[in-house]
Amino acid sequence: MNPIRQHGRVLTASLVGTAVEFYDFYIYATAAALVIGPLFFPTESPTAQTLLAFMSFGLAFFARPVGAVVFGHFGDRIGRKSTLVASLLLMGTSTLLIAFLPTYAMAGWIAPALLCLLRFGQGFGLGGEWGGAALLAVENAPRGWEARFGSAPQLGAPVGFFFANGLFLLLGLGLSDQDFVSWGWRVPFLLSAVLVGVGLWVRLRIGETPSFKAELAKAPPAQVPISRLLRDHTPAVLAGIAGVVACFAVFYLATTFALSFATTKLGYAKQEFLAVQLGANVFFALGILLAGWWADKASVQRVLGTGAALTAVIGVVFGSGLGSGSLPIVFATLAGSLFVMGLAYGPLGAWLPTLFPVAVRYTGISLAFNIGGIIGGALSPFAAAWAGTQGGTAYVGLFLTLAGAMTLAGVKFAPRLRD
Repeated sequence: MNPIRQHGRVLTASLVGTAVEFYDFYIYATAAALVIGPLFFPTESPTAQTLLAFMSFGLAFFARPVGAVVFGHFGDRIGRKSTLVASLLLMGTSTLLIAFLPTYAMAGWIAPALLCLLRFGQGFGLGGEWGGAALLAVENAPRGWEARFGSAPQLGAPVGFFFANGLFLLLGLGLSDQDFVSWGWRVPFLLSAVLVGVGLWVRLRIGETPSFKAELAKAPPAQVPISRLLRDHTPAVLAGIAGVVACFAVFYLATTFALSFATTKLGYAKQEFLAVQLGANVFFALGILLAGWWADKASVQRVLGTGAALTAVIGVVFGSGLGSGSLPIVFATLAGSLFVMGLAYGPLGAWLPTLFPVAVRYTGISLAFNIGGIIGGALSPFAAAWAGTQGGTAYVGLFLTLAGAMTLAGVKFAPRLRD
């Protein structure tokens, strides 16, 4: 096959697949901020409902490392392609079934129990998704283009976010609040079936990566990749975990927490604030594109370290900017935060694979990415909501400062790979 056409297919498969996965994940994040609490959790306190909704949101992050180990095992033993297809199917099925769940008013405690089960399935599937998509891109990249190819699956994040929030915005504009709460919130979960079909079609048309095929020709795969990984590469796993924290913290504070805070505390209509977030999302994509180009010209370590340092700076002003009540200031806060996130997120697809040899690379980058997601993503909305009630909005961004410092340390102290 023509190399240009082959590269185009690889980049499309990396981008489309992760866009589908992140669409699935983000529609739950948006629903958690808008309707999950009142519909699925019984309490008289709106604050408690919000916290319970965010806890169900965070549950998937704890499923992701489990998925990383399972899918990483097969990704390192049988190949990237088939493992990616399986992860997409699991994620998509779990998302689709959420559309058919009864609410607490219909089924009592069965409703939140089923919701949490499917939420676990979402996280389990995504645990194997990102690592495979990143390797599909980077292990097929021409020399000197690794970071730009590695940014392709990263672009799936703003693309998935655009479709998820855009659809919720259209539903909010076209439906009354009563209809949206009654049935409208289910529509994005139903439409995920179409997107999963597109993702599967694209991924089934690509082949295995050259790096994996060369590794198989050299030596049989590790019997238990996770054991070899933890025995020989634990410092790299720890560095990778720290390197991921900043981007997750920025994203979920600037999206899930910000949406909930703005619609409940600041009094913005959900349609208005979803539009603000969609505009800020453009800066996220620009940050990723700049990071991929810059990392190939300089180094992934330099760009990721810059993103981490700027995350720490953003944390100082994030809470005050979000709580200002001025829409232009709120927009500037979100746009700046997501642009910085692009600098911290864009290089990860190329940086994490440099920490691990091919034989355990799928397991290694998946485990690091998803454990870092627990620290940065699952804890950030919950911690910010708690901090806001304790010390006001000025304290909300302090989590970002800590996350930026952790990622900077991970980049600085990451061991050099000796394979």
